[in-house]
Amino acid sequence: MSMNTVKIKVNGRLIVKEIESRWLLSDFLRDKLGLTGTHVGCEHGVCGACTVLIDGEPVRSCLMLAVQADGLEVETVESLAEDDGSLHPIQKAFANNHALQCGFCTPGFLMSVKNFMEIHPDVPTDEEIREAISGNLCRCTGYSNIIKAVKEAYVLKC
Repeated sequence: MSMNTVKIKVNGRLIVKEIESRWLLSDFLRDKLGLTGTHVGCEHGVCGACTVLIDGEPVRSCLMLAVQADGLEVETVESLAEDDGSLHPIQKAFANNHALQCGFCTPGFLMSVKNFMEIHPDVPTDEEIREAISGNLCRCTGYSNIIKAVKEAYVLKC
């Protein structure tokens, strides 16, 4: 068993751990750090439930080895809530618009939308939102309320 020491900044905190080389980033976050908001669905990178931001870019954590994140900054869904427990505007908008049902896909959507809002500062069209969330699958909502939530998130962030 090959072991490596990794230094990864996770949600603003530097983590230094010795881990097995074969560990997926999703397993490292969930099992070693207790950040269970990163959900693992298909384990093939298709569903998007495990989406995290690495150096600000959305990445499927089930497709990346944890050792590949050495020296990088990882943001999980846990990074969205404020220290006082108040919700991030994206989380508020999802709740306000009933853009989640079972909630399994929600963390991946939230992280994808966070990235989208950072690179696309102007209120987007429905088509731009559909494109931005196209890498995330939801079996419950039908996406209409998710699109409404993204639009409201732009209003709330102001």
